[in-house]
This record gives sequence, structure tokens and C-alpha cells, in this order.
Amino acid sequence: MKISKLIAIFTACLMTATVLAGCKKNKKTSKESSTASYDSSSYDDSSLQTSTPATTETTPVETFPDYPISYPQIIPQDTGTIYQAEDCDCTGLTPTNTRKGFSGKAYVSGFDKGTNSLTFNISAPSTQHYDFGFSIASDKVTKCSVSVNDKTIGDFNTIANGKFTLVKMYGIFLTQGNSTIKITVNSGNIDLDYLQLTNNTSLSKISYDTKGTLTNQNSDKNTKELMSFLSEQYGSSIISGQYVSDSSNKELDLVYRTTGKYPVIRFSELDSSYMSLDDSFNDIEAAADWYRQGGIVGLMWQWKAPSSKSSVYAADTDFKLSKAVTNTDISSLSQEQIRALYGEGKISKECYGIILDIDNMAGKLLSLKSLGIPVLWRPLHEAGGNWFWWGADGVSSYKWLWNLMYSRMTNYFKLDNLIWVWNGQSAECLVDKNTFDIASVDIYMNKDKDFGSRYEQFAAIQKMVGKDKLIAISECSRIPDVDDSFRDNAVWSFFGLWYGSYVSKNGKFSEEYIKKDAFIKAYNSEGVMTLDEYRKLTGYGGNTPVTATKPVVSSPPATTAVTAASTAPASSTTTTSTVTVATAAASST
Repeated sequence: MKISKLIAIFTACLMTATVLAGCKKNKKTSKESSTASYDSSSYDDSSLQTSTPATTETTPVETFPDYPISYPQIIPQDTGTIYQAEDCDCTGLTPTNTRKGFSGKAYVSGFDKGTNSLTFNISAPSTQHYDFGFSIASDKVTKCSVSVNDKTIGDFNTIANGKFTLVKMYGIFLTQGNSTIKITVNSGNIDLDYLQLTNNTSLSKISYDTKGTLTNQNSDKNTKELMSFLSEQYGSSIISGQYVSDSSNKELDLVYRTTGKYPVIRFSELDSSYMSLDDSFNDIEAAADWYRQGGIVGLMWQWKAPSSKSSVYAADTDFKLSKAVTNTDISSLSQEQIRALYGEGKISKECYGIILDIDNMAGKLLSLKSLGIPVLWRPLHEAGGNWFWWGADGVSSYKWLWNLMYSRMTNYFKLDNLIWVWNGQSAECLVDKNTFDIASVDIYMNKDKDFGSRYEQFAAIQKMVGKDKLIAISECSRIPDVDDSFRDNAVWSFFGLWYGSYVSKNGKFSEEYIKKDAFIKAYNSEGVMTLDEYRKLTGYGGNTPVTATKPVVSSPPATTAVTAASTAPASSTTTTSTVTVATAAASST
């Protein structure tokens, strides 16, 4: 027997448990009804600290009512109103007309002379989503921020071509009547001609019509049924998820004590290296137990580089992924064959180390396969940034590693219980669509900024990967606003709230990133699926720590936006700003 598979089988045998049947295809009652950036300053490093699990009391403090999905009635209406900058209060700024290509009587300049913002007083003709178009000329790339009624909605960079160019922001929700729209120049100067207000049509193009099939056609029954369930719920409800810091599940119990509800998905990190021992099997056992309790298992890999100077962070390791890349197809070779290639100098020590780590992790995942437990599997996360070693050494190296891992785990180890979650967060890092089932994004924001629905990222990812893939928030600093998500047609498949101060402080609920009332409302919203509902829909028959269940109520039908009629005056160059998926300057390790 091949040594690598023997090791994998041995690790799989370390766990013993009974297996529950997979999900039934019952569907919850259907609920129809600014470009964000990753703020590295908001990242909480306290989650790295090791602490002794506290004894938790799993009795909820109180029970709460259901919160229906609620948002104003949307009335689509064509519009293309132009608001000239020179008609605003230009105190501290300079109306001028020396640059060619402007409209109206003048444009406004001098943002670098003292006053760095200008406020438009607009009147929205109807309650709906709008696109903002700013006609701006600049000689240098300049960052601008936009707020609506004193609430920041996003940032954009100008086009440094010296011509008046229409830069657009999409899908901003306004209620009928007066609002203030302020543009702030963060540093430098721009020439601002006008603001154009048009009704949005892009959000109505978001689709939830996925087939629910897996890229691995040999996936086992339970995994297929889970994927089918996720697809059936997609667009109807957001499935709740919470990361845990260790196998004690204290964060899950805290969510229950706070809201009266448990999350559906237990997310956790695995660390596996052939060079060091770890306690991943404790978490594997805890994950298996959560599945036996009727929940869903989600796992990510905090992969420390196979090097003597080992770390997940590129800056803290000397490992270079590009040195591991080989043209030899090693995905289906035994460790004996791969060791022979290494001994002959045909592959590098970096490549050999990669294989040993993948095989080690495969052994842990095989232990869940042997129990019939499907897994939301998210490796090589946030590759679009350069902070992790797997994303810091070139896109081609990252894609080689992804394909190697997918092929080896799927075809060689027959891990037919994995639902692959791609979390590259960049179009450049997009891997073969036949090697992942769900696309996700990690969203961390400063605690003082409104989280909202994050529809910008939703629309950007769907445009990137296609409408046949589920879209989810794999990590977040706050739960997306449920009402806004349905209002904005950005109903994420699931969310995963990170641990640490994002949810707890000294064993109690932390309000540092989300207020307790908002957290309670989210978990008791008719738009969020919790563990009690999930078990009811899947026919779970075991003992349950959750005593409360909530009725399922349909929401109002969704509205459809109509096509905008643009009346923008011609500019020398017209462009549409690209919505980019949020990326991180720090990470969730």
C-alpha cells in the first residue's frame, strides 16, 4: 500500500463516530421582497492570543421576537438630473472656466487651498437605487470620498488624463426627497464640473439561479445534498456562521446566550505542517460533533509555509512558492514517486514540502470523509493580496498551487466530501471555474463605518465568476445588515463572523464592532437562517440545545429597476469606475 495513502487512512481512523444522514432537499419559505475597502486598522490581533476555554452557560438570557424583513417600497423611475458644482455653496473654493470640456457656466477647483469638500443638495424623485456620476478632471490620481447625509458610502480614484471624465458609483439607495451628497478630496486637487443622478439598473441583474451542482462529479451523497440545500436557499435567506477560536465552541455558546439562537455553520481554522505537530485533530473532532448536532462544518487552512522559517505571512518566512512550481504533473503520484523525483533533483525541496503538507491535511479531511461529513473547504484565502506566502509570489504560482491541491485532494485522495470555496478576491487570481463551487469575500471595516449590505462586493464577485456560483462572505468584522441586503438584492449565501473582539470580550458579548441590539435583530431576522431552522428543514432528529424555533414568514415581493435615461452632457472622455472586491492589508490569523 502506498505510504501516503496509508498515512491518510491511519489519520482517518483516529476518529470514530456515527454518521447522520445528509440534508434533505426541503426549502425554507422563499423571501423575496460606494465601493468598500478593507480597513487594516480595524483588524483585531487579540484573536491570535491563546486562552484557557471558559466554562460557558448555554442558557439564553432571554428570547426575542422575530424581526420581519423591512425596507421602504422601491419605486423605479427614470432620471438623469444634473447638479452643477458652481451652483453649490463654493465658499473656500474657486469657480473657474479655463480648462476645456466643462458643462454649464464653470467648474469648481481649489480643493487643495483650504476647503477640501463640496456638498450637493439634491432632490431624489423617487425611493430607489441610484448611480452617482461625478464629472472630474485631474492631472494626478486623486482619492475622493463620498458621503450621503453625512454617512460615508465609499471612495474612488480619479483618472489622471487632464480631461473631464465621468466617474461613477453604483447602487446607492436614496429615499424620495432631499439629501446631501458630499465629495471630499483627501489630498491634492481636482476640477469638479457636476454630479449626475441616474437610476440604477445593475442591481436588478443579480441572479440567484444556480444549478447546485458540484465541480467534483464524484461527490458523495451528503455533500451533494448540502450543496443542493445551499443552492435552494440562495437568495431566500442568509445562512448564519461563526468562527470559533478553539474546540470549546465558546463563541457559539456566546451567540446563543446573546440572541437565543445558534449559528448554522461552525467555522474554524486548521494548521497543518509536516514539520510540526498541532492540535488540529481536536478541532476535527469538534467539527464532527457539530455535524452530529445537526450543523454545517466550515474549515479554512492557515497554512504555515513548509520552511524552517515558517509562517503564513510572506514577510515572516523565507519560503518562495515560485521555487516549488514544476511542469511535471505530480498531483496523482505517490509520495514514493515524488520523493524519487526530489532525490533526482527533478523537483525542488519547496515542491516536496508542498506535497507533504497537502497530504498531511488530506489525512485530516479524510477523517471527516470517513464519517460522511461534508465540509465547506476554503484554502489559500485572500490570495489577491500580498500578505500570505501563497499570494505574494505571483498569480501563476498561486494558480499552480490551487490546481495541484484541487487535483490531488479530489482525484488522488478521493476527498468527495469537499465543497470548494474560492476566496482569491481578485480577477487576476481567478482560478479555473471547474475547480471551485462557491466564491467568497472577506470584509473587514473600521468599527465606525456603516457595514450595510456590501452589495458592491456581491455584484463585483458575481460579475467576476458568473451567475452559476454561490456568493458568500467567508469572513467579516460585522454581520451584514439583513434589511439592506434584501433591499439591495445582495442576499449572501452565508456569512462567517470572525472571533476575538468582533464577537466577545472577557467571555461576554462585545459591542466594539456591532451593537448588541443589532446582533440580536440579525439572528432573529426572518432573512437569516439559524441552527434550529436548519435542523427543522433537514429533518434532524437528534437532541438539540436550541429550544426556540421561529415561524417562517414570506417577505414583500422584490422590485425591479428600470433602465436609466442618461441626459449627461458630453465630456471629452467618459468612463465607468470599476467596482473592486475588498482586499486586506492584514488577515484573519
